[in-house]
Amino acid sequence: MRKKILMNIKESNIGIIHDWFLKKSLGGSEKVTFLLIDFFKEKYSRPDIFSLTSNIESLKNRSLDEIKIQTSFIQSLPFGKTNVQNYLPILPYAIEQFDLRKYDLVISSSHALAKGVLTSPDQLHISYVHTPMRYAWDQMQTYLTQSKLSKFGFEIPIRLMLYKLRQWDFFSSQRLDYIIANSNFTAKRIKKYWGLESEVINPPVDVERFKYKEARDDFYLSVNRLVPNKRIDLLIKSFNQLNLPLLIIGDGPERLKLEKIAKPNISFLGKKSDFEVVNYMSRCKAFVYAGVEDFGIAPVEAMASGSPIIAFGKGGILDSVNCLSKSKPNQLSNGILFRSQTATDIIDTIGWFEDKKIWKKFDPQDLNNHAKNFSSKNFKTKFEISMGKALEKFEKKNKW
Repeated sequence: MRKKILMNIKESNIGIIHDWFLKKSLGGSEKVTFLLIDFFKEKYSRPDIFSLTSNIESLKNRSLDEIKIQTSFIQSLPFGKTNVQNYLPILPYAIEQFDLRKYDLVISSSHALAKGVLTSPDQLHISYVHTPMRYAWDQMQTYLTQSKLSKFGFEIPIRLMLYKLRQWDFFSSQRLDYIIANSNFTAKRIKKYWGLESEVINPPVDVERFKYKEARDDFYLSVNRLVPNKRIDLLIKSFNQLNLPLLIIGDGPERLKLEKIAKPNISFLGKKSDFEVVNYMSRCKAFVYAGVEDFGIAPVEAMASGSPIIAFGKGGILDSVNCLSKSKPNQLSNGILFRSQTATDIIDTIGWFEDKKIWKKFDPQDLNNHAKNFSSKNFKTKFEISMGKALEKFEKKNKW
């Protein structure tokens, strides 16, 4: 039965929609979208791609060969191609203007608004959700603190806008036919904010490109965008006291502020090529991570490089890291999780890691093998199975 249903996709019109494609913020959600495009191109039929806005046309991207990204009217507005978030109040309206009537199957890869596209009862809409809209829900206060407009007396209008955005986010979620969450943490947030069940499929990680047999050096590594929610400030405060070498790869609006509080044992390397990131990950003593992520691809990449993880034990990290002190029998330990998101806990954890030479308890090959559970191949297999479930459920519901 399922095989028959899946074969029908080859004869279907397929549309894939993502929130936006911006050079400055190409990350995990875009990687998932590109892999989904490749998956359908290789196995079924070439999909059409939609996005609120895009400025990546000049980038060489194999996934987008012979495919033009169809954008919304936001694309032609001032700074729409670079700062789409400036138009946040009208983005729900913009996403609903796409005409997707000809598509039998609609796939949304959504971290904000893409899941809100309008489809009819005879169209199947499967949404891969990276997160419910963070700044409308549990990170609203953080968004208000960072917003320049709220500092100039616009806090009440912004709160009203976010209130309306929460309403739209909830009601648009009720239109989805099938939801896939990128982690158990995201699935819990979907249940809490939308009241809906979802299936968990962790994002794909290109684990094959990482090296795990290199000699380890005496430095700790962080790879992140330098934005407030990554909590690089906590790492800096901790390593200032530990006086251990910390290398920070990445750039962002917080860089100047963070550099001012960092001591000489902390080095900011800025953006690095994929090749250079692989090199640093394969040689670090441990990969450190202080933020709360919906999943967290970088820690899996570090494990593929044979590096143990030291991270805050909350969020999507729990899908990939098994803590040394809490591992179950026959379960591979691949890192250490600290309980509180504080400098004190980080200092205590890394101090123990150093004093007891805990890194010797981790085998780089075992870490690499564990990371392979998150390979692109496994993702495609799981996604195809889920798509089959969604199609069966959809056909039963729409059976005359």
